[in-house]
Amino acid sequence: MASVGATSAYATDVIAVQKVFYHQEWHFIYKWMLVMSTQLIGFSMGGIVRRFLVLPPSMIWPNTLVSCALFNTLHSQQYAGIGHHDGMSRERYFAYAFCAAAVWCIVPGYLFQALSVFTWVCWAAPDNISFGAHPSAEYLLSPSYHSGLGFSILTFDWSQIAFIGSPLATPWWAEANVMIGFFCFYWILTPALYPVPPVCALDLDRCSFTDRLQSISSIHAYDNTGKIYNVSRIINSEATLDRQAYRAYSPLYLSTTFVMSYGLSFLSITSTITHAIIYFWKPIRLQFSRSIREQPDVHARLMSHYPQVPEWYYGLLFVVTFAFSCICVQVWPTGLPIWALIIALLIAIFYIIPIGMIQAITNRQVGLNVITELIVGFMLPGRPNAMMIFKTYGYITMSQAMQFTADFKLGHYMKVPPRQMFWCQIVATIIAGTVQLGVQTWMFANIPNICDRYQKDSFTCASTNVFGSASIIWGVIGPGLLFTRNQIYYGLSFFFLIGAACPVLLWLITKRYPKTVLNYLNFPLIFTGVGQIPPATAVNFVPWALVGFTFQYVIRRKHFSYWTKYNYVLSAALDAGTAIGIITIYFWYG
Repeated sequence: MASVGATSAYATDVIAVQKVFYHQEWHFIYKWMLVMSTQLIGFSMGGIVRRFLVLPPSMIWPNTLVSCALFNTLHSQQYAGIGHHDGMSRERYFAYAFCAAAVWCIVPGYLFQALSVFTWVCWAAPDNISFGAHPSAEYLLSPSYHSGLGFSILTFDWSQIAFIGSPLATPWWAEANVMIGFFCFYWILTPALYPVPPVCALDLDRCSFTDRLQSISSIHAYDNTGKIYNVSRIINSEATLDRQAYRAYSPLYLSTTFVMSYGLSFLSITSTITHAIIYFWKPIRLQFSRSIREQPDVHARLMSHYPQVPEWYYGLLFVVTFAFSCICVQVWPTGLPIWALIIALLIAIFYIIPIGMIQAITNRQVGLNVITELIVGFMLPGRPNAMMIFKTYGYITMSQAMQFTADFKLGHYMKVPPRQMFWCQIVATIIAGTVQLGVQTWMFANIPNICDRYQKDSFTCASTNVFGSASIIWGVIGPGLLFTRNQIYYGLSFFFLIGAACPVLLWLITKRYPKTVLNYLNFPLIFTGVGQIPPATAVNFVPWALVGFTFQYVIRRKHFSYWTKYNYVLSAALDAGTAIGIITIYFWYG
């Protein structure tokens, strides 16, 4: 139940963007049905594919091991065969690490906030005006999602290190693949593609926007004057594109990292398909020919003693949530027809197994947000509401299916009865979604200037602004005016072909040289591992990789007994302690 309610419902961003960007306030029933249907319809699909993603022993789901270690630590009364019998118990280790994390969180979170983003290079020359005024200084050193790439990479804040996931829960080879993508695309290719002409270095006042975009890394879209794109100038009263107003106003410009994130999404979508066909076709075919009773895994044999969740449970859940979906898109003026809703769900169904297999092994998920944006942008151009809702059903349905199967894998390891797992997730989702909607409604009513870039308490809504910028790019303007021939970002369309070819080329090379280190490369992981930029920056990725290298490679190789006994317990303790520390800061000092 906790894992289901730990993150916000994706559809709440749709509701926030409708209010902040398009000034639309629809009935609470619409909001509730949208959240419930988008959260639960993926559960029905996840239940159907559990024989492919839960039962096979090779589907590890590394992140669930953290929870397993924590539960064993808190509840096991005997030695579990992990590490040495002697030394500190895991219960005491967890307690010490938990308390230390909670206390330390107050230091970078409140007392000395510079430790959270340790821009040590700027500290070395704080009075160097020429260096500070140089465009490259801000763009390369700043870790903010409003400006730079974060070349000043130190942080002493666990919430920053674990922003993209705990480095103690991901295998080192997977972390290495993510960092290969990060270094190649964001520390080499992005600065190379970002022009800083001599006129900008000599005289910033003479720098036009076309010469120097306002920032190399940003969550916002810009117009041709360098200001944040004013979407209200190009839409009509029905919140659809006014082409004449668009031509009179400005083309849409994106920061270099924003463009790079879309290119990587194009690469990851096609590379995932070819990678799954090449490396997972035999296991997929084998699972289609097997029944659940034929699984040789010891966990599956033990779980077979419990009554399984009947298939009709999932079918009934799908019917109810699909009905909610149809009501949402038809009763309110979303601009999304039923046939488009069905296409969104078919996209999610098509990708569930290949993406699930990659995530179950690497602990990283390939997102469908951009491919769904691209498809609906061509199908229904100029309709931002339709785009956002189509993307939510196409992407979050798959993501919720992954959440459902990961939780079922946790129950698989811990021997929790499947029917109880099913109902716990359903009830928790309903409670969490309703509470989140209530909190969101209260915040919009009581926090002044919420989601504004300069909101005094930093309630800037980074994810909502990214979501809103995407709604302008793919929904209002549409890919036809951005990514087709003779348009600004036409070159990105070739990334689909490159992504499809990369796993094939790698497979051919490893067939010819089977003992090469290239066997550890995983192109879907390389392309999708940095998908959280923006709003994430190097201050989230590089420390994450350094901690991962220390624990998942060095300590695991040299002190395996210690790593086996304490690694996942430490991960859980740091996460839990930091969460308590943040809550303490908010209520005690806020």
